[in-house]
Amino acid sequence: MEVKTMYFPYLRGRQYELLALRELATNHLLGDYVTPIVEPVKLSPTLVNTMADFIKVNHSIAIIRNPAVGTFMSDWQDVQDETKEAVYKQRFTEQYENPAIIKSLIMQRNAKSLLAFWDKKGINKSELLVINTDRDYLNLYETTFGTIVPRFALMPDESVFRRKIRHHKVLLDDKFEKQERNADYQDEDDEFFSDDHLYYKEDGFVGFSDYSVVGNEYLEAGFAPYAVAIHIVYFAKDGTLRVRHFVSDSNEDITNPALKFYEAVSKLVAWFNSDPHPVILTMGLKAFLQHYEQQSYPGLGTVKKLSLMHHLELMGKYLSEV
Repeated sequence: MEVKTMYFPYLRGRQYELLALRELATNHLLGDYVTPIVEPVKLSPTLVNTMADFIKVNHSIAIIRNPAVGTFMSDWQDVQDETKEAVYKQRFTEQYENPAIIKSLIMQRNAKSLLAFWDKKGINKSELLVINTDRDYLNLYETTFGTIVPRFALMPDESVFRRKIRHHKVLLDDKFEKQERNADYQDEDDEFFSDDHLYYKEDGFVGFSDYSVVGNEYLEAGFAPYAVAIHIVYFAKDGTLRVRHFVSDSNEDITNPALKFYEAVSKLVAWFNSDPHPVILTMGLKAFLQHYEQQSYPGLGTVKKLSLMHHLELMGKYLSEV
């Protein structure tokens, strides 16, 4: 399968992220130039169903086999026969063979054994997507991929990585300025997000990658926030990407999240309805407008899902047109 990808959104495989990807894939809204990377945080039915949906529509998705966060690795080891987890494991294994699923790994302590395992199975290293974020494993990368270049090699824009990784380079950077509290997004409600899509080629990369409007930080448990924040990415007149934050007002305590959402989404609707519209209407944005019209509250997971869907669909449309 030919991959025309330029943009690799890197996601952590939480429920709302996987649901966002499924909706975009099944509605053919990712475009030919967006291939998501999923670092699965647990062995779940949503994970294997997401893989199945991407296979069904024949859209590439990269699934990391040795995630560094979450419980996927221990879930995999602890699977008991005749359990529903055993079914998920079987489905994952079968689907992982499909060409729509790009075999992917992080260069870290367990990378060597995984590479040896794939080698025994006759999997060519040129098929792999490799994530390099730890300089301690650059020598292992060099010796492993000395003569055979991986399909894609993700790396930060740092000199030590540029010296060791020469080919099929994808720029990986966390673009989202995460705040400690949602209310803090009010302090700078409109800020620069990225210009990697404008310059990655002239900087010697074949593509670019970020953590969308989620950020690289991974927290196991969610918590009830004092404020609700909606993050919407849009293109500025100069072609750069900016992110606008819409934050609730009643942020003194954790009560009434539905009211907080309505306060935040009202600000989003007022911004979007300015003339001309500041951003195209995506499926995710349309859902926000519908919740405003119906005064319905979808829950915090869905708020994150819709912001993510908007960003990825926006990038897919942009890359299909440039």
